[in-house]
Amino acid sequence: MQRQSFRDKRINNSKLARAKYTTGISFSQVYRNSELYRRNKSLIKELSTPPEGSNDLSFPTEYSQTFLTQCSACLWKQSLSYWRNPPYTAVKFFYTTLIALLFGTMFWGIGRKRHSQQDLFNAMGSMYASVLFMGVQNSASVQPVVAVERTVFYRERAAHMYSPLPYALGQVAIELPYIFVQSLIYGVIVYAMIGFEWTAAKFFWYLFFMYFTLAYFTFYGMMSVGLTPNYNVASVVSTAFYALWNLFSGFITPRTRIPIWWRWYYWLSLIAWTLNGLVTSQFGDVTAKFESNGVQVSEFVESYFGFHHDFLWVVAVVVVSFAVLFAFLFGLSIKLFNFQKR
Repeated sequence: MQRQSFRDKRINNSKLARAKYTTGISFSQVYRNSELYRRNKSLIKELSTPPEGSNDLSFPTEYSQTFLTQCSACLWKQSLSYWRNPPYTAVKFFYTTLIALLFGTMFWGIGRKRHSQQDLFNAMGSMYASVLFMGVQNSASVQPVVAVERTVFYRERAAHMYSPLPYALGQVAIELPYIFVQSLIYGVIVYAMIGFEWTAAKFFWYLFFMYFTLAYFTFYGMMSVGLTPNYNVASVVSTAFYALWNLFSGFITPRTRIPIWWRWYYWLSLIAWTLNGLVTSQFGDVTAKFESNGVQVSEFVESYFGFHHDFLWVVAVVVVSFAVLFAFLFGLSIKLFNFQKR
């Protein structure tokens, strides 16, 4: 009997709840018709009206500091980051010294030899090998560093600490002194051991082309990370271009012997411009003749490779332009693309 009474009571309560639901009571409508709602609306209107004689809040710039201050702060931050990253910086210098000693002993004294055309090919081979080894190593080693720094940049950009351009300029600028030390170590060791002609102009040109070659390879690695989601994809994409630049470098097949329908890509090969500058600066003005056939060295360089000594300044400008272009594209990719995963 008691169980039956409890069940009837529960049924009656559910019927009552359904009846209340079907009456269509709207609590939002009740609130809208209440005095509390009218007071809140009046308070919102009062607080939304600025006092007489006041002005709206306005900020002249998006960031709290000027552009130069942002650049200075980003450069300072990158300098501390690189200084505390010996696995990248110290290993790079160790690898540079090791490769310099390796190539110096392998090509010992060939820079002074003028006996035959093969001697010139051997000297050019030392330049070709050094550019390829050092350049690819710089490009590959900088990619994981840029990928980690980009993750930090995403967090700091969300806090509006600085704009993307000062960050990109800071990371590009901090690489320049490290590349200079790297090119100086390699240039002095290799130049002395291979035995190129010791004149101020030729030594300067050698260091100049090695410096900007390492620079554009480094900035190319940074750009490839900026344009791709991670450095794994960047390494795959960049490797394809290494192979193409190597094929059209002018060492395996000189420009004068490349088929005319493929010769246009020779002018897009970064390694080709570097080899042009290195060979022209060292041998483009040599008036000595080969002992084997009596051909003048400078004439052979011009006829076989198509390298003109008067064209040296143009080559220098192009090599610098490659470095500037890749640095600019890196900054642009950081500004436009966002590969952040939440």
